Amino acid sequence: MPVKPPRPRLPSLNALRAFEAAARLESFAKAADEIGVTAGAVTQQIRQLEATLGFAVFRRLPQGVALTEAAREALPRLTRGFDMLGQAVQALREAQPHRPLAIAALPCIAQLWLSPRLPALQAAFPDLQVSIAAMEEPPDPQRDPCDLSLFYREGPPTGGGLQLGADAILPVCAPSLAAKLSSPADLAAQTLLHDAVWRSDWARWLAFAVPGTKVDPNRGPAFSLYSLALDACLSGSGVLMGRMSLVGAHLAAGRLVAPFAQAMPMPDLLTLAPATATGAHPRRAEIMGWLAGSAG
Repeated sequence: MPVKPPRPRLPSLNALRAFEAAARLESFAKAADEIGVTAGAVTQQIRQLEATLGFAVFRRLPQGVALTEAAREALPRLTRGFDMLGQAVQALREAQPHRPLAIAALPCIAQLWLSPRLPALQAAFPDLQVSIAAMEEPPDPQRDPCDLSLFYREGPPTGGGLQLGADAILPVCAPSLAAKLSSPADLAAQTLLHDAVWRSDWARWLAFAVPGTKVDPNRGPAFSLYSLALDACLSGSGVLMGRMSLVGAHLAAGRLVAPFAQAMPMPDLLTLAPATATGAHPRRAEIMGWLAGSAG
């Protein structure tokens, strides 16, 4: 009677995953961010893989590392394999009858635009569960299974996406500070608050609204999160370059004031988009319509 030979013993799945991510992204640090471990852990996993295989998959160079030829040839098949594993796991999740609707969003959008709308969303859909993932980049449909994404994007939306209205930037501050600002020139005597990612916004607005101004656009502290800069602004610590889609509610409530009327239109607009082409949450279209309506 023929005996079926056993499958060959594979290296550690974690080691293979670390290698695939590091090779595809060409960076141990980026692989660590994607997997959710430290760069040192990625290095250790790759060393473990190399010990199991008996040969190196990266060539160590004075300025970093480079894939060996054998590793480069194997990478596409490994990537397809992990993508297929991810799709299989996602199919299991989708089989859950009442699974949460997954939304990926830029951290500032998740905190300042989406979170305030969650109570009304839950009231409108009391049986709906929602999970929110804050990400710096839009999700990869193959590796970050989400139903919806909320990010700033330039150009017309594709794939059924919706732009949630026009957007602009302009200086905003606490009402107590606004009394000291009669013209943009007065900004020279005030603390300018910056978001670290959008640090150039002050220079862009000043060039747009008051060309030739003497105000230094680089002066003042920068915050790694826009919400932290906004908290400092609300407390009266300085003047923030406000993004209307994020500070509009504070302006409407009077917690913030826009001392100058020159709003600079932005080319990248808040965009709500489907994040996966297949296996979407059964209520995705309905929730998209509700969120778009709430942006009113």
